[in-house]
Amino acid sequence: MGALSPLHLVIILVVALLVIGPGKLPETGAALGRAIRDFRNAIDGGEETPEGVDQAVTSQPAETSETDQPVSSGSADRPT
Repeated sequence: MGALSPLHLVIILVVALLVIGPGKLPETGAALGRAIRDFRNAIDGGEETPEGVDQAVTSQPAETSETDQPVSSGSADRPT
């Protein structure tokens, strides 16, 4: 139950060839490689961002003006 032997790898490749097909196998392998690389970069805190991801996160919180006050419901201002 240790590591994969070369026979196991050959069987996995043959099954992948049968399921995916010879035309899409290189494309699928490239996509799998990109996914593994992006995952490793995310784990390591890499500088490179994945394609299609916007960097909308800012390091500073939004500023609030002095006029921003909590809104009261008005029931506390009415006499009983």
